[in-house]
Amino acid sequence: MLRRLYDWVLRWAETPYGSWALFLLAFSESSFFPIPPDILLIALAVAIPKKSLKYALICSAGSVLGGCFGYLIGWQFMASVGTRIVDFYGLTPKVEYIELLYNKYDEWAVGIAGFTPIPYKVFTIAAGAFKINFSVFVVASLLSRSARFFLVGGLIYIFGPGIQSFIDKYFNILATAFTVLLIAGFLIIKYLL
Repeated sequence: MLRRLYDWVLRWAETPYGSWALFLLAFSESSFFPIPPDILLIALAVAIPKKSLKYALICSAGSVLGGCFGYLIGWQFMASVGTRIVDFYGLTPKVEYIELLYNKYDEWAVGIAGFTPIPYKVFTIAAGAFKINFSVFVVASLLSRSARFFLVGGLIYIFGPGIQSFIDKYFNILATAFTVLLIAGFLIIKYLL
């Protein structure tokens, strides 16, 4: 099933809608959607390596704007929408701890959540709910999300089409590792924070 999804995602690069799909996925993942945009970024960049930095830029822009939307959800709609999203991920008990992180570390909490597999959407919503300085939030999001996506895009840009055979050969291992990292991000917030 994962292989079919990967192949389907790769076909987006052959359509004029691949960039839009990447932008929308990055936007929604930063505010409410559970699937990270990395897989589509990788698929598009591998299909056309010379555009990998462009795809990283599109992904970064969508993610930061989606993070701003998550901030808006927390700031204006925490009671009606934000709590439902946080509940969906089972992280309601961690929201108070996230508030402590914000009070103590401010932009570092946003930056770490933006770069790692920790569910960024929970931090964007919490940033709005706790009224973190919006400018600080945007700058930290821009730096961390861009670093994450340009790292992926840059590696594909440097290694070019050769990396596609590596991904094809080791896709199951890479997909498993990515899934483990994603789940670990959720568990870190849920049990360790």
